[in-house]
Amino acid sequence: MAGSRLEKLGTVFTRTRDLLRSRVLAEARKPVWFDVYAAFPPLREPSYREPRQRYGKVKDIIPPLLYQEDEIRATFYEAYGNGPKAFELSQLNFKSTCQRFVEKFNELQKEGKIEPEKLFEETGKQLLEEGIILQRKGTANVAQETLQEARTKDLVFEMNLQSTLEESLEQKQDQEEEHLESTNVQKENPLS
Repeated sequence: MAGSRLEKLGTVFTRTRDLLRSRVLAEARKPVWFDVYAAFPPLREPSYREPRQRYGKVKDIIPPLLYQEDEIRATFYEAYGNGPKAFELSQLNFKSTCQRFVEKFNELQKEGKIEPEKLFEETGKQLLEEGIILQRKGTANVAQETLQEARTKDLVFEMNLQSTLEESLEQKQDQEEEHLESTNVQKENPLS
C-alpha cells in the first residue's frame, strides 16, 4: 500500500510525494514539513549509501582447530559409519565405539611396532579380538581374511564354546552331587 519503506530506494520526501500523487495519502493528511521541504530543498539530496569499511575486511584470526584424533575419527566414520548402537548419553562414563577405536589407535601408535599404513586395519583387528565387532560400510567385518582363515577361526570359536559348555555342565553336576550328599547326611543324622 505505502510502497517500500526502505531508505535505500528513496528519501522520505520522494516517497511521501509519490503517495500524494497517487492519492493514497489525502491532501488534508499531508505532513507539515512537506511544503517546507519542497520550498527549500537541501543542497545535497539525502540518499542511502553503503557505509565504507574503515579498516578493511575483518580477518578471522582464529585458525580452525583440528587434532590428530579428529582425522582418526573422520576416517573411522568414513569406513565404519556410526555403528549399530546409539550413544548412551545417560551414562557418565560411556565410551562410543569410535572413542575406543581412537584410544586403541593411539596406544598402538605409541608402541611403534606397526607400520603407519597398516595401523588403521590393525586397530580394527585388535578391537575385534577384544570383542568389539566393527562393520564396514557396504562390506562384512573389518577383518577381511580369506575364507580359510575365517573357517579356522569359526572352528576355534566353536571348540572354545564347547569346552566352556562342558565345564559349566560338569560344575552343575558337581554342585548337584554335593547337594544330594549334604541332604543324605542330614537325613542320616537329623540331630546334627
